[in-house]
Amino acid sequence: MPSVGLLILGAVLGAFICAKTRSAAGAVVFSLIALVLFIGTPIGQGLPGAIGGFMSAVDQATTPALSGEPGAPSDG
Repeated sequence: MPSVGLLILGAVLGAFICAKTRSAAGAVVFSLIALVLFIGTPIGQGLPGAIGGFMSAVDQATTPALSGEPGAPSDG
């Protein structure tokens, strides 16, 4: 897939054009296509793991405060 960069660029441009014409559904579809194409590249293959790690860190940081565990910061 040597031209995947051009496909990603085309999808991003399509999303931009749809956003400028206020076609939200088209912009979302083009954005999802660009994201899927990016994840298919060697550079983008680490993206799902990075997002998972970030969400795990956020979950670990917020769970004590949301569940009212002792030692959690309070509104004081």
